[in-house]
Amino acid sequence: MKVKLFVVLLLVATLSKINAQEFKLGKVSVAELEEKKHPVDTTAVAAILFNKARTFFTYDAKNGFSINTENTFRIKIYKKEGLIWANYKVPYYVGYEHYNDDLVEFKDCVTYNLENGKIVKTKLNSEGNFKTSINKYWKEAAITMPNVKVGSVVEFKYVLKSENIIEFPVFNFQQYIPVNNSEYVTEIPGFFVYKAIARRFSELQFDSKVEQGILSYNNKIDVMRSETVNFEQANNKYRAYNIPALKEEPFVDNIENYRLSVSHELEKTQFYQEPVKDYSNTWEGVTKTIYEDKDFGKELDERDYFMQDLEMILKNVESPNERLDKVFKFVQNKMNWNNKRGYYVDKGVKKAYVDGTGNTAEINFILIAMLNYAGINASPILLSTLDNGIPTYPNRTIFNYVIAAVEIEGKQILLDASNKNTTQNIIPLYTINWTGRLIKQDGTSQEIKLVPNFQSRKAINMMVSIDSKGGISGKYTLHRTNYEAFAFREKYSGINEQNYLEKVENDLKGIQINDYSIENSKDLSKPVIENFTFTADNECEIIGDKMYINPQLFFTQTQNPFVQEKREFPVYFGYPKQEKLNVNIDIPEGYVVESIPKSIKLLTGENVGSFILNCATSGNKIQIAISKEINKEIVSSDYYDVLKKFYQQMIDKENEKIVLKKI
Repeated sequence: MKVKLFVVLLLVATLSKINAQEFKLGKVSVAELEEKKHPVDTTAVAAILFNKARTFFTYDAKNGFSINTENTFRIKIYKKEGLIWANYKVPYYVGYEHYNDDLVEFKDCVTYNLENGKIVKTKLNSEGNFKTSINKYWKEAAITMPNVKVGSVVEFKYVLKSENIIEFPVFNFQQYIPVNNSEYVTEIPGFFVYKAIARRFSELQFDSKVEQGILSYNNKIDVMRSETVNFEQANNKYRAYNIPALKEEPFVDNIENYRLSVSHELEKTQFYQEPVKDYSNTWEGVTKTIYEDKDFGKELDERDYFMQDLEMILKNVESPNERLDKVFKFVQNKMNWNNKRGYYVDKGVKKAYVDGTGNTAEINFILIAMLNYAGINASPILLSTLDNGIPTYPNRTIFNYVIAAVEIEGKQILLDASNKNTTQNIIPLYTINWTGRLIKQDGTSQEIKLVPNFQSRKAINMMVSIDSKGGISGKYTLHRTNYEAFAFREKYSGINEQNYLEKVENDLKGIQINDYSIENSKDLSKPVIENFTFTADNECEIIGDKMYINPQLFFTQTQNPFVQEKREFPVYFGYPKQEKLNVNIDIPEGYVVESIPKSIKLLTGENVGSFILNCATSGNKIQIAISKEINKEIVSSDYYDVLKKFYQQMIDKENEKIVLKKI
């Protein structure tokens, strides 16, 4: 599946005429206040009647250029659940070394209500306007609008100013409530060339033109003398209308990947009487810039802090695979992740090694350096985690994580020592996000697929006995491998066993579990194996002289997870997986098998998924073997109808009954 992006090189003019209604603050109408529900989405708790934003540049002699974004909203509240939209927050950065802090200012904040047929305005006072510190890098400006109730309309404006011209603000046309009218204007002087990346560009109206501008500034030598320079400015306008609410759907990797939006990547600058400065035009340029940073490449070259420990670890260990295993487990056990992601070090590898704690870069840089010193070819892989977006174009700011890649005997192995449950080629689930960039010391790079090409499996075996009253009892064994084992360890490591078993009992329709045991919960090289005995009273239905049983018992799925008529986003499964269920049932005395479900094999086509059910009888025993496979990590929304039908056929088959007849 490819994310649909439209890339515009700014300063290239395309002219078009777009007629649209003009909106201004303070012009709220009686009709807007009287509106009881959204005309298109009657379930909407609120709606953005219009959102108009403008990003432009300012200049002063002391600090140079700044990016300013003025953002204006008019929001209608339909239901009490929509009152949260009368509160608005804007995060801003304060952790710069070379710039002044970003600034945010709210203006023109007014609540409108209709009272006795007249429009009543309530302005925001200082008590509803406040700023808080999130951490040492970020603060947040927020407003809480006054006198807001169901039926109100609120308006506000904020201005975000930043001297960091590299971080161009992202504009979102789509929100979690409907947006009637959205407009975004960028005014970019010719000193800058930005690449504009529009997600779902076909849904936008676009207008661009070039205008002339003049910049006045003081002469560097004679500050009393003013100079001027003429330049061209690209004015771009994006518009969208009747944008539906962005709604969560099951099996989505990161909904932000599919939000209707426009972002910008700085490609180059050329200021007056200064040379051109190129930024991230190619992946090679991106990775070379990152590697040459003192908090990246230099840290990878450090060796002295671990050499004594490494000699002890590898004493009499010759095999490359064994050396890899020894080093990885040593770093994984010694180092503790401080929950900070990134691909640059914070305190440096030496201090992190001594402290035994570090961010992802520090821990995996230690791993890479130790492996290389041990004669094993290791390199860093830059990646963007699932919640951070997809690295679809050359961009050094999209990455937020680094892992290690090792090559032994022509095979590549991915490693992340910052997580206590990872093993070779099993990295955290949030890092499996399309592709990463492997970078080498000379600045060259290559794209690396992060999604595994092997299946992760769950295999369940059950021996079941049914009594004449329909009660069941039996033994249960579950094997989990690869990512299924990793996900289990991540979720349940450290959880009280009794609490865990109560959850399992609830998930499996209230069965009663006894004699629970688990194997290999800490041995990451082996499958996780769970065993228990169980009883249940509600898995068989007796009507007259017949007994009806679901072949999958308490694992029977009754609802299709795909219920929408249309699917907006790709379907995300995470990794290839297989689930097998083998059930052997002893039927009660006095009963015979009247019918069993017919065996079936369902295929989606294009090797996406399969479902196989085999059911057979032998004397007083019934054998059921079920296999489900999903072979793709992500499936295009174009394939949604096929997938929806496949799941429904599978569920229908699972719900066919075994019928026993009393004799």
